[in-house]
Amino acid sequence: MSLENVLIDELRDLYSAENQLVKALPKMAKAAVSPELKQIFASHLDETKGHVERLKQVFEHLGKKATGQHCNGMEGLIEEGKEAIEKDEEGATKDVCLIGAALRVEHYEMAGYTAAIGIAKALGESEAVKLLTETLREEETAGKKVLAQSKPALAESRSQGDEDEDDAAPKTTKEKESARKSKQDERAAQPGLKKTADAA
Repeated sequence: MSLENVLIDELRDLYSAENQLVKALPKMAKAAVSPELKQIFASHLDETKGHVERLKQVFEHLGKKATGQHCNGMEGLIEEGKEAIEKDEEGATKDVCLIGAALRVEHYEMAGYTAAIGIAKALGESEAVKLLTETLREEETAGKKVLAQSKPALAESRSQGDEDEDDAAPKTTKEKESARKSKQDERAAQPGLKKTADAA
């Protein structure tokens, strides 16, 4: 596979990711409790629509059709966002869950754009680099805005106090399945962790 093909694959992945976000962000905005967080999600939706258009420009510049290659990573992150929406949390604690999901999305996007920019630079595609860098800067700014919103949300959530419930016990079928998979992950990781501990 040529480096140009690798770039096209990266761009198609990003194109799919951004299109998935266009569908997910309104749900995040609706679920947010804080008016400030709602506004951050709504503003980022407008930016995300712009990212889709900018990716179309990059494809056009490269003489390729703007199509997506389904981004499984973003699908998983959006599923985590959906779980945050469906959690039985209220008030600022609900916002803290949404903020965590949003930060994971932003960092995933930043990694994707950083990789695409590096490949485009290596290929001497300066127009693509310029367009992708513009989007990367917007993703970084969005991440900073979400992170800044976490401070008041965490403070308010902490002041809401602890409720008398066992947070460690999964409640829903989805939570039970997630706990089961997590235990499988732990068991699968044990041999590798033991080797690391033995080497130390």
